[in-house]
Amino acid sequence: MWSIEGTALELTHNYGTEDPSFKGYHVGNQGNDGFGHVAFNTDDVYAACEKMETMGVTFQKKPNEGRMKGLAFAHDPDGYWVEIVKRSETGKIQNYFNFSQTMLRIKDPKKSIPFYEAMGMKVVRQKNYGDFSNYFLSSNCEGIDVEEILSDAEAKARIGQMFGPVLELTHNHGTEHDDAFHHYNGNEEERQGFGHIGFLVDDVYVACDNIRTMGYGFKKDPDG
Repeated sequence: MWSIEGTALELTHNYGTEDPSFKGYHVGNQGNDGFGHVAFNTDDVYAACEKMETMGVTFQKKPNEGRMKGLAFAHDPDGYWVEIVKRSETGKIQNYFNFSQTMLRIKDPKKSIPFYEAMGMKVVRQKNYGDFSNYFLSSNCEGIDVEEILSDAEAKARIGQMFGPVLELTHNHGTEHDDAFHHYNGNEEERQGFGHIGFLVDDVYVACDNIRTMGYGFKKDPDG
């Protein structure tokens, strides 16, 4: 698994949680939560959601609901939000679904974006919605001119036809000026659910030394 070029979705099962008395995990999207959702692309969102409904899947938002028509948010069995997004071109990807994004909320893009760029990612789309902004970053930019100036529609279409996932960073404007504000990361007591994202490197020790020189700290270092 540590040699694959693609991306894995890691699901962790703590034995005993399948018991009906287990209260469930914290799925995010509540006050100050950092984790938002994962997403999958498909050719036809409406048909995919109808298919999912026949399987007993429930929805936070169906594609014909709300202001943003044509996309949906399903609930996985634990209640995590799973966005269903239409590909920009149909028929190009054979998989019915492909894992397309993980969304995290950030406090300050001027700090978060350089961190992920240092991890080898590039911004492939950004969009200001007035009171919040979205930044989409990718590790797989082969064949993509990230310096090319594109309209938002063109940038959206570009990531909509990518097979590999992007990291979506959502910034709610103003949080960067509030010293007391922080996001919960999903590992705190009573808020456990989302765990982490991960990156593969050739040498963990060298990579961690490089991260230290950039001024970033660790929850756990390779020897800890």
